[in-house]
Amino acid sequence: MVFRLILVAILASVAAVLLPLSYLYLKSTPPLPEIVLDEWWGSAVLRDSVTEDIKPFKVKFSELLVRDIKARLRDKHPLAPPLEGVAFEYGFNSKQLETWLKYWADEYPFSEREKFFNKYPHFKTNIQGLDIHFIRVTPNVPSGVEVVPLLLLHGWPGSVREFYEAIPLLTSVTKDRDFAIEVIVPSLPGYGFSSAAVRPGLGADKMAVVFRNLMQRLGFKKYYVQGGDWGAIITKDMATFFPEEVLGYHTNMPATFSPLYTFYTLLGAVFPSLVVSAELQDRMYPLAKVYGNLLEETGYLHLQATKPDTIGVALADSPTGLAAYILEKFSTWTKLQHRRQADGGLTYRFTKDQLLDNVMVYFATNSMTSAMRLYAETFNSRYFNLQLDDIPSPVPTVSLQAKHEISYKPTWAIRKKFPNLIRNTVLSDGGHFLAFELPQVFADDVIKAIAQFRAWHKNNRIEL
Repeated sequence: MVFRLILVAILASVAAVLLPLSYLYLKSTPPLPEIVLDEWWGSAVLRDSVTEDIKPFKVKFSELLVRDIKARLRDKHPLAPPLEGVAFEYGFNSKQLETWLKYWADEYPFSEREKFFNKYPHFKTNIQGLDIHFIRVTPNVPSGVEVVPLLLLHGWPGSVREFYEAIPLLTSVTKDRDFAIEVIVPSLPGYGFSSAAVRPGLGADKMAVVFRNLMQRLGFKKYYVQGGDWGAIITKDMATFFPEEVLGYHTNMPATFSPLYTFYTLLGAVFPSLVVSAELQDRMYPLAKVYGNLLEETGYLHLQATKPDTIGVALADSPTGLAAYILEKFSTWTKLQHRRQADGGLTYRFTKDQLLDNVMVYFATNSMTSAMRLYAETFNSRYFNLQLDDIPSPVPTVSLQAKHEISYKPTWAIRKKFPNLIRNTVLSDGGHFLAFELPQVFADDVIKAIAQFRAWHKNNRIEL
């Protein structure tokens, strides 16, 4: 009798594992969803008057804007004092915040930073009713050197500012390679200098279409894509929808919403060696620690995926609140241990001007509310029902994962989506804002990836 009970328990346990696995492995690949290339996101009234012109654009911090920021910073309501002995464990330490606000009001060189923003050529063009802003830097090359286009996409709470230090590295011309990179760096719709949708529905998959159309507008029939954060998800969707156009996909934040990955992650809590190599197990396990950190660091995500307009009111009205909300992410997402440092470790890799530049993008354009809506437009049943992570893409792929990124994805999980994964490099340094934090490391890896993509296409006799 005891033997039978043990046998039944064993068989039940095996079935509990094998049945979900068989379903996840044997279920058919979802169909590619219908792609509407001309879906309109702007005002219907302006539809007939929009042109395809590409117009130069300048970043401006007007005197009125500067006076308004300084007045709001100086006349703010008194901040609640931090708890004794607390650094950034409760969020942005208000005592530290005072030093940042004083610097922003009294020392941040607005005119100089405006000139800095305009050091690269900026443009705007209307795509599907949205005025899309982008930076475009084209290198001068000698004969025999091919110029190849690279689309660089940022995420939240970042902006095009993240790539400024990496752009000259990416567009450099050297004798040891036969190509140079032309970069196109847009502001996501509703972020910074790009206009926002006037109706619901502009999720990551829809933005993928917008940026495909931007590249087509610029004359690029085929191109490379790179992204982190939301940029990683949008460019991943571009590689899914337009594999004939995307020559290669590089990401510094591989992401997957596949049920199979979730199942294996949970299984790895018991048998971690089935999921991840021994030297990297601490990036995924123990689950209690990993999920505990996720819970502590992703409260913003739930709020922005459900009620972005409510928190948007406070952040749009207060540069103090906006700075605290954004800069806290640059503290903990650069290195989680910064929560225990008195200054939040904010100047560990960044200067005050660098970080306040990014805050200025949001405040000067009043775009925080529309930017946060991307969470609500993507983390919903409409997007998840597309099952895009279960549709393999043939686009050659390179993944670069920083040590302190908030989550790690093993090679097999990335290859399930991208069977032509060329490599998955794991760094021993760096955090979420990798292009901003370690521009040389980032640029070197992207350049190496494009060289590998080009070799892959030649070896597979696919025309570039």
